[in-house]
Amino acid sequence: MFRNQYDSDVTVWSPQGRLHQVEYAMAAVKLGTATVGLKNRDYAVLVALCKPASELSASQRKIIPIDDHLGISIAGITADARVLSKYLRSECLSYKHSYGSTYPVSRLITNLGNKMQTTTQRYDRRPYGVGLLIAGYDEKGPHIYKVEPSANFFNCKAMTIGSRSQSARTYLERHLSTFNASSKDDIICHGIHAIRSSLPNDELVSKDDGGSQLNITVAIVGKDQPFKILSDEENLHYLEMAKKRGGSIIVSKDDDDDDKPSPGDSEEPAPSTARDPQVAVATMENP
Repeated sequence: MFRNQYDSDVTVWSPQGRLHQVEYAMAAVKLGTATVGLKNRDYAVLVALCKPASELSASQRKIIPIDDHLGISIAGITADARVLSKYLRSECLSYKHSYGSTYPVSRLITNLGNKMQTTTQRYDRRPYGVGLLIAGYDEKGPHIYKVEPSANFFNCKAMTIGSRSQSARTYLERHLSTFNASSKDDIICHGIHAIRSSLPNDELVSKDDGGSQLNITVAIVGKDQPFKILSDEENLHYLEMAKKRGGSIIVSKDDDDDDKPSPGDSEEPAPSTARDPQVAVATMENP
């Protein structure tokens, strides 16, 4: 009842203690196509679903390389993502020039969160309307970070953002215990299965019946592996591999499932028995 009175400015709090403009920016992330990030012992993988805005246009880039050890996948407003990717590139280049080594991933994400947070407390700025999944590798191993428009960031074992991402998140939660021991090919196939589960049921059936190939972009970074976006031929190879291996759990959902409240949107899920102590939040939505 108070929304129309307190959503005109990002610096105005509602009586419930909410910043509606920040929540609107977070809702913009759910309008973008889904993207998945997951990791094993040695590699971090990003898998993004690419859909053109119309039949007359090509699909926009969903995965953006930042440095040899780092790349991002986006969901939301692509123009905002370009601004943030430019900032990340300049930070990595400055650090490499000053210290002769790659930027530690955790420190870079902290600085990115500080930059995004300033837009949530100034009346002359608006929050960035894009969510990021960041895959990186440094001396501490592979990393998957989720960064929200609210400037909250989480170190994750696996994560997905974007439209219909709850189905992909369910797949990741069910197979989370197998990721750490998976091989490079297996972890990519898990990412493909997760992104397939985010498709509407009618598209999923048409592709399973021999229709058009799933249009995805895959990127990988890890031990002795600089950040690399796979070519179309490599994508087809892994799509066929994932199809042959099977083993995916496709969760059927309605087309408007993102409009319905999900457990991750309303309450914190119960902690799993095996949890990485370095992971602040694994698979959850910020309340």
